[in-house]
Amino acid sequence: MDVINNGPADDRLIEDIIAGNDAAFVQLVRRYKHKVIALSARFARDADDLDDICQDVFIKVYEHLGKFRHDAPFEHWLARITIRTCYDALRRRQKENRNVPLDDLHYQIADDTGGTDLAAEQARDLLEKGLARLRPDERLVITLLELEEKPIREIAALTGWSEANVKVRGFRARQRLKRILERDHER
Repeated sequence: MDVINNGPADDRLIEDIIAGNDAAFVQLVRRYKHKVIALSARFARDADDLDDICQDVFIKVYEHLGKFRHDAPFEHWLARITIRTCYDALRRRQKENRNVPLDDLHYQIADDTGGTDLAAEQARDLLEKGLARLRPDERLVITLLELEEKPIREIAALTGWSEANVKVRGFRARQRLKRILERDHER
């Protein structure tokens, strides 16, 4: 998430929400919903899944707003909740899909090129299937590092992992994805 410096405005909204002003929460959601959607989109299978993730994020924000410490911008705290909610969704989905054949899994990866080139479409399809076979933590780190192009330090802050742990997880996830893609390509 690109940081918006709404510090004092966010602080006032948070105080109002904690005091029981639901209209202030609606205002907070309006201010940040596009940021939450953008961050969550890489982890969602479809629009319904994206809606569920975003709803879960804002429910968690509402329930835990009193724990926000104001030692960093609200947006950083929100991004961390969003990443953890996406990670939970990936783990939940993995449990649900353990017995589903790989061909039945459909994950959405945003097409940044906007093109319909057949080779690019086949590459995206292969990548989607490879990502679907990764563990949730591996998919999370690959998505943040490679697709979202987040720096190591930011990923560490978002996930609660150390920077060294992010690097190790990223390396291992890339290696595992590479093996999966090579196996699938040989078939």
